Amino acid sequence: MSTVAEETVCYRHPDRETAVQCSNCARPICTECMTSTPVGMRCPECSKQTTQVRTLRSVQQHATQVTRIIIGICVVVFLGELATERVAFPDSVYWRGGVAAVFVADGEWWRLLTAGFLHAEPPFGFLHLGFNMYLLWILGGMLEGTLGRWRFLLVYLVAIAGGSAAAMLIQPGAFSVGASGGVFGLMGAALLDLRSRGYAPFQSQIGQLLILNLVLTFVFPSVSIGGHLGGLAAGALAFLLTQETTRRRLPQPVALVALGALLAALLVAGVVVAGSVNPLS
Repeated sequence: MSTVAEETVCYRHPDRETAVQCSNCARPICTECMTSTPVGMRCPECSKQTTQVRTLRSVQQHATQVTRIIIGICVVVFLGELATERVAFPDSVYWRGGVAAVFVADGEWWRLLTAGFLHAEPPFGFLHLGFNMYLLWILGGMLEGTLGRWRFLLVYLVAIAGGSAAAMLIQPGAFSVGASGGVFGLMGAALLDLRSRGYAPFQSQIGQLLILNLVLTFVFPSVSIGGHLGGLAAGALAFLLTQETTRRRLPQPVALVALGALLAALLVAGVVVAGSVNPLS
């Protein structure tokens, strides 16, 4: 008795059914989109990558370069925090880069981004940094290869900016630091990516991590609720924007410009929020 293979539609051409998947990312591809390589059929994005047989280590090194750089920056900045821990306010690295409405309203808009590379002061800072970098490593391994380096970086920065703006909106007088907004944004992006591939996102490890982190967000009083929820929403929005540009088959530069425009809009929104909630105004 013969069987018929289950068909789906091409991720770039929703009107075309196909039973072929990219051998690298598993996205369904039609005959127009597939490229034959020594390791199977590849989609247009994956076919641009090297087609040599790669070990697990070489895959991680190729697909996590930006992730590694972000982790490296966070570690170096934290060492700077330790070195200036005893420096009086406002000259320490910690106080120079964190986000608060009073500072952003005074023109220091860059804090909306720099806060995402800082972490709490010791001793809690070691746990804060370690947990965030662990999650960033996992999420970067999932998303950077799929999105590409620049889109991944922009999604991360959009999430940080969105988290900073929401943190000021919900807690106007608070001083916030941490990569958590960016990490939450990547979790939102990862869940949407899993859903687009046909997986049940909340049955995955990432879905369970998100639920756990949301519970912790509301349990611990020192955690920035706005930073986490704002980062989650902004990261998800940025990923949806990348999906839309892919669906419309727009060139990658257009996708980067769109993400850059979203980042700029969130920075402007953050400045506006800071001005409206500034406790000293």
